Parts: sequence; C-alpha cells; structure tokens
Amino acid sequence: MPSDYVFNRILVTNDDGYGAPGLMILKEIAQSLAREVWVVAPFRDQSGVSHSISIHDPLRLIQKDEKDYAVTGTPADCVIMGAKHLMKTHPPDLILSGINSGANLGTETLFSGTVGAAMTGMLLDIPSIALSQAYADPDNIPWATSRKYGAQIIREILKLKLEHKVCFNVNFPNCGNENVKNRKFTTQGKGLLNGADVQAETDPRNKDYFWLQLRHKDDKKDDNISSEAYNLSQNYITISPLQFERTHHDTLEQIEQQLG
Repeated sequence: MPSDYVFNRILVTNDDGYGAPGLMILKEIAQSLAREVWVVAPFRDQSGVSHSISIHDPLRLIQKDEKDYAVTGTPADCVIMGAKHLMKTHPPDLILSGINSGANLGTETLFSGTVGAAMTGMLLDIPSIALSQAYADPDNIPWATSRKYGAQIIREILKLKLEHKVCFNVNFPNCGNENVKNRKFTTQGKGLLNGADVQAETDPRNKDYFWLQLRHKDDKKDDNISSEAYNLSQNYITISPLQFERTHHDTLEQIEQQLG
C-alpha cells in the first residue's frame, strides 16, 4: 500500500442500483483516493439480498462507460465480477460499497446488500468498507455529510495496522456537517430491527401477492452505548469491524458443560 494511502485501483459497488445518488458520491470519493476507479453495480435495486450470489442464473454485463458496468445480479455478484473478471489482471486494492440510502445497523446488517458486498470483498482477501447515510426524510437525505467526511474516514480506517480478517461498516449520521461530533469505533449491537411482516394484496386478476417488510422499533433507540445505533443517534460517524464468525460461544460452553 502506498505510504500516502493513494490507491492504484478501487472497485465501487452498492445495493441501491446503478445510478443511485449514493453510488455517484462514492465514486467521487474513490476518485480522490485512487488513480483508477471502477464501478460495478447492480442493474436494479438489490436491497435486502445480503451476501447472496447468483449460482442458478447467468449474469449479464451492461457497459455504461469505460470502467463503469451494471450487472444483472446482486452486490456480491458485482464484487466477484469486478475483482475476478473485469479487473482480473489488475485486482482492486480496495472495495467500497454504498453509499447506501439509509443506515445499516445491528442485526439489519445481516440482510444488507451493501454490507454483503463488503463481506464478499473480505472473502476475496481485499480490504472492504460498506458506507451508509442515515436519514429521517427520504426527500431530505443529508448526502453532504457523507460526501464531506467519506474520504477522511476511509483514509483513517486504512491507516490502521490490523492483523484480523475484517471488513468495516460505516454509518454517517442524519445531520448536517456542522452537527457531526466526530467518529467512533463501535460494536454492531442489536440495532433497531424488530422482526418481519407479510403484507397480503390482491392484483386486478384477483390473484394474491405478498410484500415482505422488515419491522423496526417504534422508539428508534438502542441503549447500548457502545453500539453503532446509539452513537449514530448522538450524531457520531460510526465504524464497526465485522467478521463472518457468528458462533454464540456462551451457548456452546453451556452445551459442553451439560454434555460433560
């Protein structure tokens, strides 16, 4: 890695789809950090697909510009297509996923395509960061906050000398630049997710169809002061290191004790 932390190649993707405003902002940020930036993003919105890859369906590439592509697949597909096909001879030094429209916090990160793309980059042994912009009003997303602080946060993360295989989940608070307090390294925590629901509808031909939706806590609070959700609510930029290992070690210890 160059001493001034300017990269040769960055691969940018997202889950909101090619052309999403957060993707364009992240491309600008990447261009300030690297000599060469590739964009490989889903052809359409792929929110909620987590780490899924398309092993039963063929993928198609739609070239949008010299180094910009849309893929008829998931964010994880895009990472693999970018790193292992389009950039195969000169792989990316860094993968950036986002900037997602809406925060990705706690348990919700398990469903997030934005985080799933970064986890896929981690699987390929490429440093990877997922970035999301919190908002309360979808017509008033404070993109200026992530635009201002994005490059700074990425540089700070990548200056760390870490021995563990992790990726990072970054969330920018729902506030203007002047109200951002600082950045904090945080735990994932439980977040605000509180289950899932099914909404049944009937189409004009009298056939049933269904929408699935995630349910969130009414109070929108997380009392765990080390968690990303709590600190984001206090106007901090949150940075959480994530890994694949999800073993519940306390339960495993109880099982071993009970089985002797």
